[in-house]
Amino acid sequence: MELKDAQRIIDDFYGSKDRNRGINADLVWLGEEVGELFKAVREGQGIEEELADVFAWLLSVANVLGVDIETAFRNKYLTGAPPE
Repeated sequence: MELKDAQRIIDDFYGSKDRNRGINADLVWLGEEVGELFKAVREGQGIEEELADVFAWLLSVANVLGVDIETAFRNKYLTGAPPE
């Protein structure tokens, strides 16, 4: 699966709900999931699930903002020398 496929799946499932909720609420959800990831890492369990949740919310934020995350990643990290 490519990043654009994952982004499309999240948009298909949650896109209208995410757009109705608005970017600020979506960012709060993303932050909450990052916090849950911290906890999972500390406790040594549930890490994969929390990583998936953070990834899904990142894709949701990108969708609401109209950003193609695969293109953004390629432009930042695959254009020669790694960014500092």
